[in-house]
Formats: sequence, C-alpha cells, structure tokens
Amino acid sequence: MDSADSADPTDTAGSASRRSPADPQPVILVVEPYGGSIRRHNPALPLVYWDDAAVTRGDGVFETLLVRKGRAANFKRHARRFLASARLMELPEPDLDKWEEATRQAVESWYAENDGDARCVWTYTRGRASTGHPSAWIVVSAIPQTTLRQRKAGVKVMTAPRGYSINTMLPGVGDATTGTASPTPPSLAPWLTVGAKTLSYAANMAALRHANAHGFDDVIWVEAETGRVLEGATSSVVTVKKGGRLRTPTPGGDILPGTTQAALFGHARRQGWRCKEKDLYVDDLLRAESVWLVSSVRMGARVTALDGRKLPAPDNEAEIRRLIADALAR
Repeated sequence: MDSADSADPTDTAGSASRRSPADPQPVILVVEPYGGSIRRHNPALPLVYWDDAAVTRGDGVFETLLVRKGRAANFKRHARRFLASARLMELPEPDLDKWEEATRQAVESWYAENDGDARCVWTYTRGRASTGHPSAWIVVSAIPQTTLRQRKAGVKVMTAPRGYSINTMLPGVGDATTGTASPTPPSLAPWLTVGAKTLSYAANMAALRHANAHGFDDVIWVEAETGRVLEGATSSVVTVKKGGRLRTPTPGGDILPGTTQAALFGHARRQGWRCKEKDLYVDDLLRAESVWLVSSVRMGARVTALDGRKLPAPDNEAEIRRLIADALAR
C-alpha cells in the first residue's frame, strides 16, 4: 500500500508534517467527474461542502503520485489502481484521460511557481448528499519535511496485527488486489470494501499515532497467528538479500499491491536483480541484508530498527536508493 502523506488521508500525526508559513501554496484543480471542466481553485477558499461524503463518511477513493522532474511518476499504475478502487466502491467510472490532463495542468502550474519534488493527490468522493453528484479534485503540494527526513535517515518500525482481513470474493477486489494469494472465504459482511484505496484511513492513522507515542516511526502489519508479514501502514515492504535478490510479500488477499513496489521490481529485473513475491515472516526481515518501506512520495525508507532491534546499514544502501529513484524516474 503506497503512502499519501500529509494533507491527504495517509499523513502521520505530528507537527513536523504541518505546513509552515514559508511553505509554497498548493496547486488545487477541481475536476468535473463527468468529463466537464477543469478549473483552478484558490487554496485560501473552502472547497468541500458540509454534506460531502468525504467529510461525513470518508466515502471516496484517492491516489498519491510523486511529482519529479516535471512529471507525475508511475502514472499508469496509479491510474489503473484508481480506476479499480472507483469500480469497487461503485463510484461513476472516472475519465482517466481527463484526470491525466488535469494532472498535467496541475504539475505545470506547480513548476511555474516552484522547484523540486512535490506530491500530487487525487481525491474522488461520492459527493454531496443533497445533489448525489460526485466531487473530485487534484492537489499538488510540497513534500513534508518528515517525509524527506525519513527518505534520508530511515525509520524505526514496530510490528503489529492489523485487526482485519480483506474479502477477496467481492466483485472488483481482484482488480484492486491482483496477486497470487489464496482467496479468503466469503465474508458475512460483503460491503467491507477494504480492497479499495479509500479515504477511510482512521485506523491507519491511529496505528501510526500509537507507534509515534511509543518511539517508532511506522508500523508493519503482520498476521497475528503466524507472524506472516503483510504491508506497512502506508507502504509496501521490500527486503534485500545477498546475491542481488529483492523480495516482497505476495500481493492479493490481505496485501494490496504497491505501485512503487511494482515499478521497483520491473526496473530491478531489467538491471539483473532477481525479484520475487513470496510469503515473508518477521524472521525473514531480521535475516535480510536490508528492509525497506517503499511508497510513492517517500520513495524508499530503510528500516533502521524493528521492534527495538537495530538493523545494521548494508554496504549497498546507496545502490538501493538509486535503484528506487531510477525506477520512479521511468
């Protein structure tokens, strides 16, 4: 699961992530969901109505893309997941050509006023209860300093059970959670569409606040009964092993495929790395040459400690960082 930090649903709590008066103003574009206008919105003015389902129910989907060197990175993978999430949530199908055009305009506007990396968040909600019309907008904004520090310095991580599982028998979940994991039995609550990348991130944020309160930066979910590794609260888990091997937990079922992890594996294979999806356990993380949390905006953050146990820096750390950066530059 890829991160979508700060002013969107996956920002970690804490004052370090908040904007300061010196931060550049975000670029906001309102997208008419039925293929109509794209218009710029003043960030000093309200955008969302009081009865929008994003506010009252957390009912909608989102994607977060890295903006780098004048473009939105890994666009096609994000667009496919966005479409799958919208279908799973039974939202009107988004016009991806319109979203691509709006993203291009937002990125161009950002670079007309700013330099360096940014993050682009797509938000698509069920809209106002009074009209029944969906709401949609794109925001390009500065990357929080917390995220930039974690890119450079890494993260201290705790493991924890997630507390729920994904029902892969739901219509559309196969598109959002494509993988080779065995399907779970039909759920008694088939409306729990946790296979989509939805705005309902309260549980993830609560887990991160708990981690922060206990001296950790992030959380890796594990299966309570077996210790099988699932994913990070807002990221995918990747291990580096000797002999040029990359491993990630098998996607599907309880593990949503990550767009950054997919880009990394695709690029790494072309560079001669042996990449494999397989079941991983906590002991596998401890034995690995290095462990990384990868996500769109944070890119790659090396796990420097796991459950209080320090993980030594590998000799090839700089190489792995370049590999992740190059994968997202394609």
